[in-house]
Amino acid sequence: MRRVRLDQVSYLVLDEADRMLDMGFEPQIRKIVKEVPTRRQTLMYTATWPKEVRKIAADLLVNPVQVNIGNVDELVANKSITQYIEVLSYMDKQKRLDQILRSQEPGSKIIIFCSTKKMCDQLARNLTRPFGAAAIHGDKSQGERDHVLSQFRTGKSPVLVATDVAARGLDVKDIRVVVNYDFPTGIEDYVHRIGRTGRAGATGEAYTFFCDQDAKHASDLIKVLEGANQQVPTELRDMASRGGGMGRARRQWDSGSGGHEGGRGGRYDAGYGGRDGARGGWEAPTSDRSGRAYDSDSRDRLAVN
Repeated sequence: MRRVRLDQVSYLVLDEADRMLDMGFEPQIRKIVKEVPTRRQTLMYTATWPKEVRKIAADLLVNPVQVNIGNVDELVANKSITQYIEVLSYMDKQKRLDQILRSQEPGSKIIIFCSTKKMCDQLARNLTRPFGAAAIHGDKSQGERDHVLSQFRTGKSPVLVATDVAARGLDVKDIRVVVNYDFPTGIEDYVHRIGRTGRAGATGEAYTFFCDQDAKHASDLIKVLEGANQQVPTELRDMASRGGGMGRARRQWDSGSGGHEGGRGGRYDAGYGGRDGARGGWEAPTSDRSGRAYDSDSRDRLAVN
């Protein structure tokens, strides 16, 4: 069996740490870290700061410097994203999606997010001929994913149909439109999805299909829209008034909660962005447990952004 030796690694980066934990990769992370020398510099990046992330950060980082970008207590909208929340029936989704795609400039890069791999493949098949769509999800091999992303970046397949596997790590600067064909399981994932557009100073659009079965998220969505100074669709308020959503199911985070980049809204000029404030991290000791002094340039770093 082929084995990769990690005993010479001196620089370890854990990106999207919260997402990896959400997907159940903590055992794999810890296994890899055990193979890496203890004398190393570790950088960990996370968009949220729940207790699970704090726990693994405390276990894996030594003498960390914590850097928070913006206000980590709330989700903040990126105003370069124009967002559209469309309350419709499940049966109307396909027709509306077709209208949105046909209204875009030819060759515009578009990501469509679905909640299941099956729907992802089905939509991609339906959209391949008219729009040059391709699918990416967790059942695709790494080679297949790399090929699809290459086709997407070069514009050979300008429409990418994806599950949340593509929501966080994907960084393509010229994505014009994001479509949430299925509403995600939580407001945080919504933020990360639409954050694929409106990047690096560009503007973008995000369309979200909101059905009756999504009503439990109505209150959370309204809070996000109002926080971004966006108009809230009347239908969405009606859903919330009927009991759709009991407020954001917040994780009980001891000293701080995470934020995200991305956005959400109705038919308005906003989205989700970064955070404007900064928060302190741990008191950083000047030596490790063995008494070894630290050089400030080699200290572990934790970024919550």
